[in-house]
Formats: sequence, C-alpha cells, structure tokens
Amino acid sequence: MSSCTLPVACPNANPNEKLILSKNIGNENSWQPTNDDDTVKGESKVEDDHLQELLLTLPREKNWDGPQYLYKGVWCPAFAISGVIHFQQHFTAHDTDVIIASMPKSGTTWLKALTFSVVNRNLYNHPKESHPLLTTPPHELVPFFEMDLYLRNKNPSLENFPAPRIFGTHIHYDSLPQSIRDSKCKIVYTCRNPLDQIVSLFHFSRKFIRRSENVEEERPLSSIEEGFENLCRGVQGYGPFWDNVLGYWKASQERPEKVMFLKYEDLKEDILSNLKRLAEFLGFPFTEEEEKRGVIEEIAMLCSFENLKSLEVNNTGVHHYTGTPNDSFFRKGEVGDWVNYLNPKMAERFRTIVEEKLAGSGLSFKNIS
Repeated sequence: MSSCTLPVACPNANPNEKLILSKNIGNENSWQPTNDDDTVKGESKVEDDHLQELLLTLPREKNWDGPQYLYKGVWCPAFAISGVIHFQQHFTAHDTDVIIASMPKSGTTWLKALTFSVVNRNLYNHPKESHPLLTTPPHELVPFFEMDLYLRNKNPSLENFPAPRIFGTHIHYDSLPQSIRDSKCKIVYTCRNPLDQIVSLFHFSRKFIRRSENVEEERPLSSIEEGFENLCRGVQGYGPFWDNVLGYWKASQERPEKVMFLKYEDLKEDILSNLKRLAEFLGFPFTEEEEKRGVIEEIAMLCSFENLKSLEVNNTGVHHYTGTPNDSFFRKGEVGDWVNYLNPKMAERFRTIVEEKLAGSGLSFKNIS
C-alpha cells in the first residue's frame, strides 16, 4: 500500500455500482485545506471520481457494516482508502511523534487515553477537575490518520499539534509511510484475543452501516454466523488479522526501541505495571515522587473503561469526523466474552487458523481456548 497505482481490473466488479461514501464527516472548523473553497470542491470531485474508478478494480466482499475492498493486500472500507493513500503520500513524521496502531476493537480507545494522559500529565496536574478526557472523546484527542486527518484533505496542516504529536492508525506496519519507519518516532501497538476482537467488531459494526445505491445487493451481513466464512479468509476492516498483528509483532522484535507491542489482556490484568512500561518506552518515565503521589493509579483510574464509559461526552454525540456514535466505542471491555457469542465449533476453527498463521513467530494469545 505504498502508492496509488491502479491494480488490474477485477473481473467480478460491478460496472454499474457507485458507492455512497460517508457524508458529514468532520468538523468544518478543523484542519481545513489552505486552498480556496472552489478549488477544494473541484479537487474533492476529482478525488471521488478517482476513488470510484479504483473501487471498480478491487476485489470486494461483504462485511457486517457493508462492503470491504482488498487494496494492496489489505481489506478496507471504501471511505478509508483515499485517506490511506493520502496518508502514505503526504505524511512526514517527526522524531517526537507517537503512533498508536491496532486492529479495530483491540483496546484502541483505551490506549489512546492512556498515552495522551501519560505524555501530557504535567499539563494537567488535577485530572479530576480539568483533564481534556472529561470533555473530549479519546478519538478526537488522538485522531486517526486514514479515517480522520487525511479522509477529506489529502495534505492537512498538522502544525497545530504540539509535540509530542499523537496519532492513530489501523493500517499494517509495512503500509506505513516510510518517514514513520525511518524516523525516531515511537509506535505503540495493541492487539487482542482474536475471538474477543471479532465479537466486539460485530457489535460495533452494527451501529453504522455503509451501503451502495443498490441496497438489496449490499445488504450487510446480519449475524456473526453469516460473516464467519469471510473472517476465516481474513476479510474484516484492516485485515487479515494475522497479517496486521504479525507486521507489528516482528517489528517490535527487530526494533524494540521503536515499536512496543501490547496485549489488551495484559493491560487488563496489570494496568499499573504496563503503564510504567509505556511511560518509559515513550520517554516519559514516572518519577519516584510521582509514584509516591499515586500519579500512576490516578491515570489508570481516569482512563479506566468504567470511568470513560460513564462520562457524558462518551455517551452522547458522534465521532467528530466519521459520524460514528460515541457510545459505540464502549460496550463491555471484557476478556473472554466471545464464549457468549461463538459456538465451540466456530471458536475452534478460527483458533486453529490463527495459530497456523502465527506459527513460528513466538506470538500467542491468552484466553483463546
């Protein structure tokens, strides 16, 4: 996913299909292009036309929230592909940047809140009274590259972000802009037991549905069972799952000073120790005085699933850019919830596939059996 060249036409593409892309994405007052409005509208029209042409060449499969397209080996929702391309072509990393990477529904919201709180803790000494997380959703404090910043603007100005800039992404490690891999910026990756991840993704996807103009043809998959075969082939947003996690896992083994690999289950099991590890990795270690004052515990409590879910800002409104309901980012946050939704045969089959794909890598998951 390093360039925008068009692949060979897909013989299964429907030449009459035209996707209805997400509308009302973003806030008109944030990260606006510097061009005049007419120029921007003209460029946007050209971009939309190019995207429609590109989509007709790509393999396409159904998903719970609508169609997914295979772009350079990665399954993506249509609306995100242009953001991925713009991000790859135009982003220049700073050595002080922090990138939060993950598969969807793997603890991303939690890790964004934790990371933001760790690196900015000296700015907000009394989080119970003034912390931005009390009034702003984590995904707006730490925006995604492909789904937020580069979605509507191919080259947004990011100068308003103070250092260290913190961003998020779901794309694969090998698909990141070269400047991220070449710079000294830090990458923190979080993954989750794949059985819990797909159950969480199913419930999240049902909160919003993308369709084409042919609604009947694009009827989204309506149950976990109906989408299971596609999952076994790796079809889900930013999948295949195993390719996504393996890219960051291998990078963390080869470059541990640059890439930190976290597991959701480990964070749930011992958040305090992992918060200390995270702070040290990012270059913001907790001082002995901070530990005595309970700063680590304070951040853990502020960013806990229960606290974030209880906040009004996370229970009302929609995501600043994509229009996703804010409350959809908080469901249960439990480990092992998959047993309530996947029958033993399904769980065993997917577990076997994942284990085969990860064989020899040294990566394994807890609570998967």
